[in-house]
Amino acid sequence: MPLSDTLRDKRFALADGAGAIPAVGFGTLIRDPVAARQAIKTALEVGFRHLDSAELYGNEDVVGNAMREAFEAGTLRRQELFVTTKLWNNNHRPERVGPALEASLRRLQLDYVDAYLIHTPSAFPPGDEQHPRDEHGQVIYDTGVTLAQTWRAMERLVDEGKARAIGLSDIRLETLKEIVAVARIKPAVVQVESHPYLPEWKLLDFCRQHGIVMQAFAPLGHGMEPRLTEDPVIMAIARRLHKTPAQVALAWAVQRGSALLTTSTNHGRIRENFDISPLPEEALQEMRDRIATSVRFNAVVETGVPGFVPRPQ
Repeated sequence: MPLSDTLRDKRFALADGAGAIPAVGFGTLIRDPVAARQAIKTALEVGFRHLDSAELYGNEDVVGNAMREAFEAGTLRRQELFVTTKLWNNNHRPERVGPALEASLRRLQLDYVDAYLIHTPSAFPPGDEQHPRDEHGQVIYDTGVTLAQTWRAMERLVDEGKARAIGLSDIRLETLKEIVAVARIKPAVVQVESHPYLPEWKLLDFCRQHGIVMQAFAPLGHGMEPRLTEDPVIMAIARRLHKTPAQVALAWAVQRGSALLTTSTNHGRIRENFDISPLPEEALQEMRDRIATSVRFNAVVETGVPGFVPRPQ
């Protein structure tokens, strides 16, 4: 296999024989349905084999249509594609977990998902309201269910074959440890914000020790300030290696042992984000030693409200 292909084609084995997740995945949080369908089509043509979706994104039907189009055209088989979706906060009560996945499967036009994640550890009151607020605009939480109870309901989905693997998202290390301690089926994937400004080394080490794949969202900082792709250390490495700063940051993520998700509607950027190749060891060490900026761009781990997903008006 050519050296340039060793990262984009890499897969991480999941625990308990649940398959393998592509190291480089495509996130489908794109609000405009036409743009989302075209971006997913481009991503699949370029070579992405992991699509990450969520009930909250409001476009699982678009993702499903894009996949179905590829399946019917014969350019892609279901077993070649790794599909993730997520349980939203208003469905944490155990009796709501199964129906929530069934609804997602209908929208995605699938019989099963490869991974089903609890979107955040925060439970909201059960019902149709995805963003419950009180009269003061404060988030309303559901104190009548624990994350462990929700997890047990997630485990049943694996027993039923509706989810090949289950995992968590937007979670802190302390909470992950609590679930691992009580789980019958251990989390296979943990999806968190991570990038050179938020490396999450302790979380990554814990995941490695327990056979969990840590997956980074916002691996390029979501285009927010301070711009990670304008970091002087990353830019210097990119110039030296004739890569883009984005390719340097994405290669760093995979080489240190984490999977990642990128999202774009730009054809050239989608291709660039997939076409990543290994960095020399000295570049990896330089990034670890010389990047001093520390930033969390998304406060979802504290609030349960994803900062990158706009709320309906």
